[in-house]
Amino acid sequence: MASIKDIAKECKVSVATVSKALNDQSDISESTKEKVRKAALKLGYTANVAARALKTNKTYNLGILFADERAGFSHEYFSMILESFQREAEKHGYDITFINHAIAGVKTTFLKHVEYRNVDGVCIMTADFEDPEIRELAEAKIPVVTVDYVLDDCAAVLSDNQQGLGEIVRYAYKMGHRNIAFIHGDDTFVTRQRLTSFYSACSQLGLPIPSSNVIAGHYHDIQDCADKTKILLDLEKRPSLIIFPDDYSYIGGLEAITTRGLSIPEDISAVGYDGINMAKIMNLSTYEQNTKELGLLAARKLLQMIAEPELPPERVIVYGRFLEGRTIKKMGDDIK
Repeated sequence: MASIKDIAKECKVSVATVSKALNDQSDISESTKEKVRKAALKLGYTANVAARALKTNKTYNLGILFADERAGFSHEYFSMILESFQREAEKHGYDITFINHAIAGVKTTFLKHVEYRNVDGVCIMTADFEDPEIRELAEAKIPVVTVDYVLDDCAAVLSDNQQGLGEIVRYAYKMGHRNIAFIHGDDTFVTRQRLTSFYSACSQLGLPIPSSNVIAGHYHDIQDCADKTKILLDLEKRPSLIIFPDDYSYIGGLEAITTRGLSIPEDISAVGYDGINMAKIMNLSTYEQNTKELGLLAARKLLQMIAEPELPPERVIVYGRFLEGRTIKKMGDDIK
């Protein structure tokens, strides 16, 4: 089995340099780190994880809390964030472990599982943030970063939900739409941000929004979105444009519209949210969230907190972009 000395000889550097490179220390250049990693791979070097943990006081393991009973990893938004997070973590020599409610089949708390796995930090990607167990984990003495939620004393990486919804409303207005409806998702931090932005943008534009035009639905639920769309289609004054909670639910809304014999966007316009691949392939109008940047920054922020525990928690906002697509019609030029 290859040793650190073998790698040092292969790269023509000192043993100390190899050790620092493999442990991703900041006083070694990225080019040297890459050279050392390639040599380690070529020679079949395997680090002694237990010895490294004793020496560095790190396990080089990050916890991921992904508690989404509705969609799980089939939700492309979260799976893309996770993929980006994992790539960045692996670049720095870290593995990831999923945190759950059980140890060897015995029910336990999230914090107990974190302590059992001895991870260096935790990223909470999706969870019931009102759950006392989440609060307990956030208040423990371990670095925690959240995605799309703000917890006291924790770092957070946030998508621009307020700007995103506002941008949709302003674009719809520019296209001549004055009767806009919004099917929003479950009552979460993200939904509350989007609703605030929706009403604020409509108010700034002088758009009256009847209460019947705003309907509560569920994220990532095609059938529920279809049912809620039918309610809007049955209104005496049918909306000219509907904003859907996410691109997956969007499918149900579009199906409900076409089943009624209506054409998109000739009879009614539609906008989704997330910018998943399906929406791009179908050329749907939607707001694309920057999942790659969300995952990357969540990993970097967590690693920074592990390296510098005294850093105050920081909130980072990641901005997306509106994709025009084919599902919004420009209304008559006579509309003011």
